[in-house]
Amino acid sequence: MADSKKVLEIIKAIGLEMEAHKGYLTELDQPIGDSDHGINLARGFGAVEQKLPSLEGKDIGTILKTVGMTLVSTVGGASGPLYGTAYMKAGMAVAGKLEVDKADFLTLMDAAIQGVAQRGKAETGEATMLDAMVPSLKAMKEADAQGKDVKEMLAAGIEAAWAGAESTKDMIATKGRASYVGERGLGHQDPGATSYSYMLQVIGERI
Repeated sequence: MADSKKVLEIIKAIGLEMEAHKGYLTELDQPIGDSDHGINLARGFGAVEQKLPSLEGKDIGTILKTVGMTLVSTVGGASGPLYGTAYMKAGMAVAGKLEVDKADFLTLMDAAIQGVAQRGKAETGEATMLDAMVPSLKAMKEADAQGKDVKEMLAAGIEAAWAGAESTKDMIATKGRASYVGERGLGHQDPGATSYSYMLQVIGERI
């Protein structure tokens, strides 16, 4: 599915995607958060990009863990620790591997989601990034079980992620900054669920 070189290419592309949608993600964050989600992620992945040359030839676990540690140390708000944890847990799940296949990818996604749930003390239905992450993984596992190829599996995941992000408009947030606005958050799409959907989309485009 992907080797170390491809993973570095995807990480770089995710950074460009975060930069491209920085304004939109920050706009989504204005009514319910600190108005900085897009700015923070773009800055974090900018710092990640500076480290990519030193990661050439390294195993995928090391690459993902380094991405995670960089995000934790450079991204403010909740998104730094949450995305940082996601990437670090994903890296631990594929430690030492120079290539990942479909099964490895589902395993690292599982680890990432569990990391986010534990770190954020959240579950689905609370208008967080988990509302895009969990359905997307479920859709990918189902596609894999049906014998779909990698491209079809990722397409199913991306579709479910965007549907999940959209569904956060109908939820009252009980976690993070968005919980402070309560019902006033209704009608607003969660920025974390949205940024995750962009990330998965980049993976789908590059694999």
